Amino acid sequence: MEYDVTIIGGGPGGYVAAIRAAQLGGRVALVEKDRVGGTCLNRGCIPTKALVRSVNSLREARNASQFGVIVPEPAFDFAAMLARKDAVVARLVGGVEALLRAHRVDFYPGTGTIVRPGLVLVKPACGDPPPTSNPQHLTSKNIIIATGSIASRPPIAGLDTPGVLIGEEILNLEQVPASLIVIGGGVVGLEFASIFQALGSRVTVIEMLPTLLPPVDREIARRYGVYLRKSGVRVFLKARVEEIRSTETGQVSVYFSINGREQHQHEEAERVLVATGRVPFSDGLGLETLGVKMERGAVAVNGRLQTNVPGIYAVGDVTGRVMLAHVASHQGEVAVENILGHPAEMDYHAVPNCVFTDPEIAGVGLTEQEAKGQGLDYTVAKFPFTASGKALAMGQSDGLVKLICDRGSGKVLGMHVMGPHASDLIAEGTLAVQLGATAKDLADTIHAHPTLAEATMEAAKLAAYGAAIHYRRARK
Repeated sequence: MEYDVTIIGGGPGGYVAAIRAAQLGGRVALVEKDRVGGTCLNRGCIPTKALVRSVNSLREARNASQFGVIVPEPAFDFAAMLARKDAVVARLVGGVEALLRAHRVDFYPGTGTIVRPGLVLVKPACGDPPPTSNPQHLTSKNIIIATGSIASRPPIAGLDTPGVLIGEEILNLEQVPASLIVIGGGVVGLEFASIFQALGSRVTVIEMLPTLLPPVDREIARRYGVYLRKSGVRVFLKARVEEIRSTETGQVSVYFSINGREQHQHEEAERVLVATGRVPFSDGLGLETLGVKMERGAVAVNGRLQTNVPGIYAVGDVTGRVMLAHVASHQGEVAVENILGHPAEMDYHAVPNCVFTDPEIAGVGLTEQEAKGQGLDYTVAKFPFTASGKALAMGQSDGLVKLICDRGSGKVLGMHVMGPHASDLIAEGTLAVQLGATAKDLADTIHAHPTLAEATMEAAKLAAYGAAIHYRRARK
């Protein structure tokens, strides 16, 4: 049996590629050693967002009296939260499996190795009981590598100390720790810091860089840092972790230095989460033997997602480009379109990124520091949610919408949001950046009232006309 495409890895890049290839008339094989959906669906994006929803419900209950609703002192059932998380994941995994069956994608459980271009060896996944089927050879005109990434393990002494959790391992906790140290002030670290702070943990964040959320617009990151500290989270910046040790009382102690000073200080907690990013995963594929070019541990690809070996493509985190699930999915579509005769190129200039903290953060396009670093002549316009009727009615007025526009043409170069439903609001900014829209285009578009999206319109009016209807401050 010969396939048009064999895909190794069933995460957001792999399963989307499989479905799209089938829609284009290809005969498709999908190899996955675990459940379809990859880290995002099973251990990352979806389970964490399910927990975020539970935590937001708890926050709403605690604040109910502000809305004239009197409820007893709210409590939570962490086991029930985890059960709901698992149910959401199971339902979505089942949905993806059904889609693959409906598109007649042949599914092979196991690990895939590329023997040579055009041939994949599938070994049954190890398990208990041991697998009974024999290895299979899949002949394929094209192969897509979509093996994703794994949580990084920084060179810190004592990383294997009991009580230390690496990345998504924190989702395996059965009870809320009384205290939690988060090593890493990036997206994953702060999402979990936000979750467990709301659940009552005493949370400390230790970040090596001088700012939190390095990819985020610096002003937005600073504003969130202030909010985070006000919520009770302790934050250490410019802090390099040197060692992790167990204490005599069963706690975990993290030793670190600040700003390069020789004098060390330490913090103790019941649990430590190491959230220092992710690294591409390509072990066991046989890429060295094949001569596939690598760049800093990632599979090197061109704009069509081709590797240097004909007939072998790569998508998703394993490429080390923009390590986000929605980018992996789009890469998967671009790869199979090229494979099946529909030439396409990846375009990364309008990729939204979202942080599901409280409040949410989202951005697309250039940050202000990037615009300044590129020497661009730009304007900045900001509209606060304190001036939004909908945000005030919701009781969620922290944050703002920030637009970065070319001074001459008014073209939207970037949009950044901190506030309620930022992850939804960023879609308008993404479309603007993608299509090259101007601030005037956004300002002159009628937005429904009362909605949060009006904040984008008002920021655009500031950028286009130097004044907003419901805010007096001029643009920068």
